[in-house]
Parts: sequence; structure tokens; C-alpha cells
Amino acid sequence: MTIADDISVSRADRPERRVSTLPAKTILLGLLTSIIVVFCVLPFLLVLAISFGRKVDGAAWVWDFTFDNYQRFFVGVLWPDEVTFLYLQQLGFSFYFAVIASLLAVLTALPFTLQLTRLKRTSQAMWLVFIMASLSLSEVFIVMGWDILLSNNSGLPKLFKETGLTQWLKDVGWFQHLRDWGLANPRNVKFKTSDFATILTMSYLVWPYAVILLYPALSRLDPSLSEAARTMGASRWTVTRTVTLPSIRLPLFGTTLLLFVFLLGTYVSITVFAAPNKHTTAVAIYSNIRGANLNAPFGATQAIMLLISASACLYLGHVFNRRSEVR
Repeated sequence: MTIADDISVSRADRPERRVSTLPAKTILLGLLTSIIVVFCVLPFLLVLAISFGRKVDGAAWVWDFTFDNYQRFFVGVLWPDEVTFLYLQQLGFSFYFAVIASLLAVLTALPFTLQLTRLKRTSQAMWLVFIMASLSLSEVFIVMGWDILLSNNSGLPKLFKETGLTQWLKDVGWFQHLRDWGLANPRNVKFKTSDFATILTMSYLVWPYAVILLYPALSRLDPSLSEAARTMGASRWTVTRTVTLPSIRLPLFGTTLLLFVFLLGTYVSITVFAAPNKHTTAVAIYSNIRGANLNAPFGATQAIMLLISASACLYLGHVFNRRSEVR
């Protein structure tokens, strides 16, 4: 036996060392978990920690562990001498604008999307590309356009006045109703500032999202069901109420809920079109963190309360969906 044979035999007797390598799925999962922790969990924990901080008069703020900011959010800064619900009222206005704007967006997007699904495939693709392209427009750009359109000097109010429509509204007695609704002054109609302009702009912001979210559910509807109902003598409203809406009940509710949560954080539309006494929590958060107040701990408290409110709405929506599926 040669030396080479001895070496080969000794190598054969040795156990093979297997290099342990982590599977690609484990590495990818760990990477995604790290990204979620760094970009989602840590910022939330940081905001939560700041909410327990304390504002120093004439200076910035310091780290602390006090519940004064949460107490101020619920009962006001003058408690116990005086109870004010200013910040709860701002949260209520956040819900008020978000609920109405999301419902308006869904109610107007539903018939449009339903008609869209009945077009040819090429026409549907063109419309969807156009709608998705509109999502590239920022909120600032959209609000600026609506601001010009609703401006008293260069928008619709001036058009009403120049065409004589304002005078016609006065002659028929409708102008006083517009004044009662806050949509007119003694001389002409106005849309700034008003709830109407605020809700209209907010619903326009999320209208493309409503179409995109409703399109998959509506495109899967069987047209033969509606045709059978129409053949049996049902009207269009009856077909919509008894066939179409029950079939898309869950996607319809889910779309409305998602748009509502999205609109809770609207900032630019509120600052431009809403009256100062109807500003929402999102505007108050910016005012405390970057605006005139410079009270980061209380701004963080408002952000936490807004997040808790949005999470509660999502949870209630999930419970509602579960119960609807069981039924």
C-alpha cells in the first residue's frame, strides 16, 4: 500500500464536515422582521415614550414618566378647576370629516366602478391606468387645485356672480338657505371655509383608492344574476339592493373602513378648507410638534390617541366582518 493509499483511507475514515447554512427563507424572514421592527415598532415605541415626557416652560421638553398629557387630552389643561373637552372635540371632528368623506367616496365610486366593469377590456385597462396615474398627485397639489376652483375671487363663486346665478338664487329664495348652511355671505356664495369644501376635497383624495379597491369584487360579479332578476320584473334599484350590494357587502365595508382610517390623518385639506374651530387632531399634532406650540410630549399623546382610535375602528370592523361571515 502506497502513501497515497494511506492518505485516501485516512480521509475516508474521517467524518465529513457539513457546512451548516441557513435556508434562504429564514434569512428573508429575519430581514423582513428587522425592517418591521426598525421602521414600525421602534418609531411607535419612541412616540409612546415621548408622550410621557414633560414640557418645560420657556424651553423644550425633558424625558419623564407622567400621565399629565393624557389627563390634559381628556379633561383639558385647567383641570380640576375647569373641565374642557377641546382635544376630544378635535378627535370628534376627525371622525366627522373622515366618516362622511369616506362614505361619499365609496357611494360615488360604486356606480362608476360597476359601469367600468361592463366596458371592454381595453377600455377598462385605459381607465385603470388613468386612475392609478392620478394617485401620483400629492395632497398638496390636489388641494391647491381645489383651492383655486373654490376661491371667492377666481373660482366658482365668481362664476356664479358673473353669470347671474347668484342673483337667481336670491330671487327664488334659495340664497338664504345657503347662508344658513355657511355656503354664502351677504353678497355671494362662498365655499371657503366650509364643511362642504372640506368633505368634497377629502373624498376626492381617496376616490381613486375606492375605485381600485372595489374593482376586483365588482369584476367578479356574475351578470347573469342581475339579468335574471331584471327578467323577472325587478327594477334597477331592486336589483342593486337585493343582488349587487349583498354580493359585495364585505368588500364595500372594508373599503369604507380603510378610507376612513386613511382620512383620519388628513392635514392639508383641513388647514385650507375647514374653519379654525373645526380643526382635527392631525392639525393639532403638527401644531404641537412643529408649529407654534412646540409641545412634543402632548403632540405625541395626541398621536397615540389617534392611533388607538384608528386601531379600535379596525378591530370593530374585523369583528363585524367575522359576524357577517358566520351569518
